[in-house]
Amino acid sequence: MKLLASHEHQPPAEGDARVVALANDADAMALPLEGVERVDLHFPNFTDGRAFSQAFLLRRRRGFKGEIRATGDVLIDQLVQMQRTGFSSAVLREGVDAADAQRQFERFPGFYQGDAVNPQPLFAAKAA
Repeated sequence: MKLLASHEHQPPAEGDARVVALANDADAMALPLEGVERVDLHFPNFTDGRAFSQAFLLRRRRGFKGEIRATGDVLIDQLVQMQRTGFSSAVLREGVDAADAQRQFERFPGFYQGDAVNPQPLFAAKAA
């Protein structure tokens, strides 16, 4: 997962159909994806997890291959779950150390169950 400092994030430009900011209450299944390269999903606060569901739907059910970016109240302890549900990048809040955030992925190197990125469970992957 690519981690971005807050100053590195550029919100979608007006009229640029390649980058879409999807509202939390919008239906990810209804989003037209023709020509879309990046979808920004917003976390208004850490207790609002609707963007996790939107990312999963875009990756697994819609087959979206572009970038899915987490914006807003992105906490480092949620980064691993973000990656597992389909996010490919996250914008870190002001003052968050990128090295601390990256260590989250080193703490959890593998999982038994499948996810949006690797749908095959660990036992099935080892058997192959």
